[in-house]
Amino acid sequence: MNHFVKLREQFRKFFEEKGHAIVKSSSLVPDDRSVLITTAGMQQFKRYYTGELNPQSDFGSRRTVSVQKCFRTSDIEEVGDDTHLTFFEMLGNFSFGPVGSDDPQDKGETGYFKHAAIVWGWEFLTTVVGIDANRMYVTVFEGDKDTPKDSESYVVWEKIVGMPKERIFWGKREDNFWGPTGNEGPCGPTTEIYVAPSKKEALKGQGVEVWNIVFNQFYKKSDGSYELMDKAGIDTGMGYERLLAVIEGVRTVYETSAFMPLIAVIRETVPDITQKDLYTLADHIRAASFLIADGIEPSNKEAGYILRRLLRKIMAVRINNDIHPDIFAIGYETVKQMFANIYPEIARHEKILSVWRQEQEKFETSIAKGLREVERLNESSAVLSGVVAFDLYQSHGLPKELVLEFAKKVTPDFEKEFSEEEKKHQDVSRAGAEKKFGGHGLLLDTGELKAGTEVEIDKVIRMHTATHLLHKALRMVLGEQVHQMGSDINPERLRFDFNFERKLTAEEIGAIEAIVNDYIEKDLTVFCEEMEKDKALASGAVSFFKEKYPDIVKVYSIGSSQDDIISKELCGGPHVQQTSRIGVFHIIREESVGKGVRRIRAVIND
Repeated sequence: MNHFVKLREQFRKFFEEKGHAIVKSSSLVPDDRSVLITTAGMQQFKRYYTGELNPQSDFGSRRTVSVQKCFRTSDIEEVGDDTHLTFFEMLGNFSFGPVGSDDPQDKGETGYFKHAAIVWGWEFLTTVVGIDANRMYVTVFEGDKDTPKDSESYVVWEKIVGMPKERIFWGKREDNFWGPTGNEGPCGPTTEIYVAPSKKEALKGQGVEVWNIVFNQFYKKSDGSYELMDKAGIDTGMGYERLLAVIEGVRTVYETSAFMPLIAVIRETVPDITQKDLYTLADHIRAASFLIADGIEPSNKEAGYILRRLLRKIMAVRINNDIHPDIFAIGYETVKQMFANIYPEIARHEKILSVWRQEQEKFETSIAKGLREVERLNESSAVLSGVVAFDLYQSHGLPKELVLEFAKKVTPDFEKEFSEEEKKHQDVSRAGAEKKFGGHGLLLDTGELKAGTEVEIDKVIRMHTATHLLHKALRMVLGEQVHQMGSDINPERLRFDFNFERKLTAEEIGAIEAIVNDYIEKDLTVFCEEMEKDKALASGAVSFFKEKYPDIVKVYSIGSSQDDIISKELCGGPHVQQTSRIGVFHIIREESVGKGVRRIRAVIND
């Protein structure tokens, strides 16, 4: 039995012998509506930590162990290098208070805490898996003004485990404190276990993190204060592929037994493929197969949008490498052989291939539209920039290589421009991305714009650009005296406040909505430039009267060209590049929010 199969069984058996109930992996589609997709092993247990559900009655134990299917989108654009993945498996052991005896040998019907969690983690890694103890080091929370240092964990590591002091490092809050998810909730210090190439590197703290042990002992209240919880809990997470790399002594997760059979099949089919494209195909084929197996289908929203991105990236790699065989179908067969005995749902052969082929047909249609757009630009003798090319990629999935092949003229800095646009997109997608195993932090929260997942960010950005068009439409219908008084945007709706003395008529609302949708359909371009504030205001840019602007501001303009602008505002962004990306704009309510201030609530539909 190779490590790929053996490690799961070792982990489950080890904790089952210590009173843990084995709980099978939940779906990648979570029951928890606050998250888009299952990102951590603890998600299926959230309501046991809060006390809403009883683990004793549901599992027969206050201790559980699982190997959970997980998917993270925070670094999806980085897949193709040595380290980043989308789909992965998480090994986890969990305890739901109250804590009984903290003796690791106690297998009673109680929870456990720091002593047991640390000792068991050490025992599994050194005794069961066989990692050299001299190669390991750990980190412990150093404390700060809000919560004390985790001296208990330090003592367990030094006195009970026997870890030398020089291999116990104090860590700051950003590294060794987890949670809460949101403004209030359970949270606590963490201790992390690292494996270095040798004892020398371990003494320097130079290794890879394999296990994160979270001690949920505090409750953060809405006023920012922390109080100890009556029912402390344990939440641990260990990346399966990362641990495999350590055990098997390989450099990257793609060289482990979790990937090598799939890597070998792809390389055999496409001998000259680059490492980046090889790893991208391996990750995306595996990940997409599991998403489809759990019932997700391609769409322009939520988890379906994530799947669509994966499938279309596979197609783009096929085009770029001139791959004629059906690489997805070939790769999926290997994924099925590897995982069907572990996750039976992956054997849904007809369903998975059917979804792939339907999306492939849609992609080919979209590519054709993108190429027609390139041809239109050619006919007008336009010089194609990297900015426009990236928008064609975003809108139609048109690979950069195809644009270069068919465009007659491109700007001298085409590659640089494309890369800069790509980086801007990545920066927005990753802004504030989840940091800890159980976390689901905000990706975008500027006060006005609030979103969590990449799909939500995309929706919010589209709505944000729609507010600029709405502002323009209001001034056209109601008069130039109308100005924005405030706004709030989330993935479900936009809210826009403006000064006006009376209720709007149905005809006015209809006219405003029609103007916005007309601008959307015209596929106007969004331009951005930085300039001195006084110069921006003198140029006619509209400002938000409550806002205090710096001396240098960003000005976003919307129009068919920079000489034909319909909207110009001081704004921090971000925005779509073309208005056609917004969708269909619909006003759902107009109301008063105070003397002389009206509010419009609106949505956009794909």
